[in-house]
Amino acid sequence: MEFVNSALNTHRQEQFLLVLTLNFKLMKQLKYIFLNGLVLIIVFSTCGCSDFLEQEPGAQVSINEQLSSKAGVQEALTGIYKDIEGLVRSANFGLYADYQGGNLTFTPSQANSIKGEISTPNQIENTYNFQDQSNNSDFSSFYNNSYDIINQVNLILEFINEVPDASQTEKNQIIAEALSIRGYTHFLLSLIYCQNYDFTNDASHLGIVYNTKTLTNGEINYPSRETLSNTYKFIETDLLEAIELYTPENALGKGPATSYFTEYATKALLARVYLYKNDWDNAFKMANDVISNSGKILTPKSEYISEWKEPNAPLSEMLLEFSPPRDNEDDVSAGMYQYYGYFYDAKENTLQYSRYVSSQDLLNLFEPDDLRIQLFQSFDIETFSGMVNGERDYDDLPYYFTNKYQDNAGYIAFRLSEMYLIRAEAYLNNEKFEEAKNDINTIRSRANASLLENTNNLEDAILLERRKELCFEGHLFFDLRRNHKDIIRNQGCYSTVCNLSYPSPKLILPIPLNNLNLNSNLKQNESY
Repeated sequence: MEFVNSALNTHRQEQFLLVLTLNFKLMKQLKYIFLNGLVLIIVFSTCGCSDFLEQEPGAQVSINEQLSSKAGVQEALTGIYKDIEGLVRSANFGLYADYQGGNLTFTPSQANSIKGEISTPNQIENTYNFQDQSNNSDFSSFYNNSYDIINQVNLILEFINEVPDASQTEKNQIIAEALSIRGYTHFLLSLIYCQNYDFTNDASHLGIVYNTKTLTNGEINYPSRETLSNTYKFIETDLLEAIELYTPENALGKGPATSYFTEYATKALLARVYLYKNDWDNAFKMANDVISNSGKILTPKSEYISEWKEPNAPLSEMLLEFSPPRDNEDDVSAGMYQYYGYFYDAKENTLQYSRYVSSQDLLNLFEPDDLRIQLFQSFDIETFSGMVNGERDYDDLPYYFTNKYQDNAGYIAFRLSEMYLIRAEAYLNNEKFEEAKNDINTIRSRANASLLENTNNLEDAILLERRKELCFEGHLFFDLRRNHKDIIRNQGCYSTVCNLSYPSPKLILPIPLNNLNLNSNLKQNESY
């Protein structure tokens, strides 16, 4: 098979063989050109307009055939959800906002040769040091995989209306979920590659390429990056259209509702988009709608800790949690546990643990009686302290593991607590100070934290509460950036650059060089 992008490594080639994530292989009649992560399918000669995929040796099925039935479209959509889960769970994106913001630090090595030594994990090293490189970006796979997902969604959207065995209601639900996925994936890209919305007065600074169609058998177009203003308009358009089309049933007809985009999960996403846009009226409208009408209630104080520790069920207030993949034995084969997990064998008196733990910066924010401190499990671990008389010396130091992601926990996309804090921020910016205080106190009361007694410094109070309540859920770094706050990482920082002042071009990452080389219209971010 011939690939135009000669820079793709073997792993990327294998990734792109999953055109619709249907676990099929491409035939030789297809060639791929990758522009800014957008997959453009060029079909050659002998097959006419048939895009053939190979499921098993000797068994072939075309994209036209695959997406000509409801079952085929559902299979494709199932694959897309799996891809999203892998995208947000990746060590880069899934941990990014927390290690960059200062919520996370690292555990000592368990390897005998460097036992007790602490270093930055290789897959995030450049990013963590604010030194990511365009030619070898820690996030290059995130960029390409995001546009893979978007392209897969666009294929479904282009075929779905011609599917004969799906009712219009079923088609509407498929379209709604697909549009939500498209808006969500573009929003994630904007978080990584774009400065905050008010970085310029009219958000005219660089956004991302917003891809709404696939190209087959046609002239290659080299897309440019939109302004961030236009990027948000396109996201909003996709999500509002989706909301109008949702039905009570998910498009796949199986599994828990919290594993798929729904009307209220999409409204929660839109509330977050409006928050980042500083559109306070609409942020309030969407967050309040979710709080009032989604049927979800805040997980009660009496069950808050026990529900987080439940291995096979999401928190009762969860709106969307991307479920981890399971193998043929129904065991979870990968998940957030691989970054945060720990296992203490009392019989052997040994601890097995992953790389990421809470920083002392975060732990210091909790009051002694705050229930949420119970979500941290402390273990003393031998930590290398230096050489004494030619021998390695160690100190037993405490490390604090989170219980949010033990066992089979999925990636938390949206839950109700965030909606209260979004509504509080909208109230604050609309000068409804008492209402803002009450929403903050709703979250603090549930956590058994002291309540705010006045409306002084509510902006800081909201940011503090978001950091505590939503820790390890992918918010802190982006919250600091959109609030024009400096990055300050103290206890537990192992970066060569622990602090970074706002504004800075290093608050966003570089577009991968491979994509720039393939698309002359794609503009690089400043300083890269």
